[in-house]
Amino acid sequence: RHPNPTNETLHEGGYIVPHWPKPYGLDADPMHQLIIDDELKRAGVTRTSVATNAIGVGWAAPTIYLAGSEWQKERFLEPIFTGRENWCQLFSEPDSGSDLASLGTRAERDGDEYVINGSKIWSSGAHHAQFGILIARTNPAVPKHKGISYFILPMDLPGVSLSPIVDMTTAYSFNQTFFDDVRLPAKYLVGEEGDGWKLAKVTLANERVSLSAAGSMWGTGPSAQHLLDLVKSNGGVTDPIERQRFAALHVESEVLRLGRLRTLSARLAGKTPGVEASIQKIMGDEHGQHVMELAKSVAGPHGMIAGSGPAGELPGGAQTGATEINFPRGEGEFPDVDPIWHYGYLFAPALTIGGGTFAVQRNIIAEQVLGLPRDINVEQGQTWAETRRRRD
Repeated sequence: RHPNPTNETLHEGGYIVPHWPKPYGLDADPMHQLIIDDELKRAGVTRTSVATNAIGVGWAAPTIYLAGSEWQKERFLEPIFTGRENWCQLFSEPDSGSDLASLGTRAERDGDEYVINGSKIWSSGAHHAQFGILIARTNPAVPKHKGISYFILPMDLPGVSLSPIVDMTTAYSFNQTFFDDVRLPAKYLVGEEGDGWKLAKVTLANERVSLSAAGSMWGTGPSAQHLLDLVKSNGGVTDPIERQRFAALHVESEVLRLGRLRTLSARLAGKTPGVEASIQKIMGDEHGQHVMELAKSVAGPHGMIAGSGPAGELPGGAQTGATEINFPRGEGEFPDVDPIWHYGYLFAPALTIGGGTFAVQRNIIAEQVLGLPRDINVEQGQTWAETRRRRD
């Protein structure tokens, strides 16, 4: 037992990703994984490299492990798990969001390098990241899904620039990322040219599992249990309608917990996350919104005051105004009420958009679970270049 383990200490013990094979993890089976998670939580140990670098640990690392070269695994996996290097995702574009495969950022081969031009949007935490996972078009003369490749991008390369996106919370966590003749050595290509869409789907499936975490703000904010405990400690609620809403929230939380256990068991058995990731994400996102909506509701008039909490707490040192926040977290009994509750309420609408909109997730479920007809593909048989000319 270590009194205050660092990320390095936890990684050395295999506790950052215990379900991974050695030397990264412990080859933990589902029961072992759950015991580890419970014991770490009981001891008050936070795996900060998981909490603050979810994109690296949860999205980039599994894809690199699956398809990366030996050099890539040796170079990148350990710094991800120890938290020494942070990562961002460079997928969505201003003109390619839900239809991600239509992306237009180009990566043209020039000897031992790729020359990258274009831009990405909604790059969470890119201003703190040392590396990004990037998908770009390497072949415009084939159908859009086939001409995409997957890269690791050092964020300090010449030609990479960021423009901050300040949202209605007044916080800054998103960016638009620009690439102007960025020269990327070919050794940063993950897998083979043209494998990008296949690998992107692996990353996106892991992202949806990650974003379905319990609580608000994709698992980084308070959970239904946090809200219930806080309200109970302040005298509870007597309104029968509000009490019914709390009961429904508890049921949602338990259904999500059991669903995550099922998904975790499948992942630990070596299965790639499938359509269940979309189901979990829809349920988890709606649940996160319900947590924050109920928190504001039970706060009553106090809920209109920036910095107030669900039990009527006033700011008391909370941060307000334009602030750089990268998925803020409270500690103990939420000492910074404003980032946890007020920020979380304003952030909640993003839950059903980020990481794949509800419409996209429901299409996946409709086609792959219910067997409903696929959407009509008006671009079938056309190359990306042909579809882009039609759009322009």
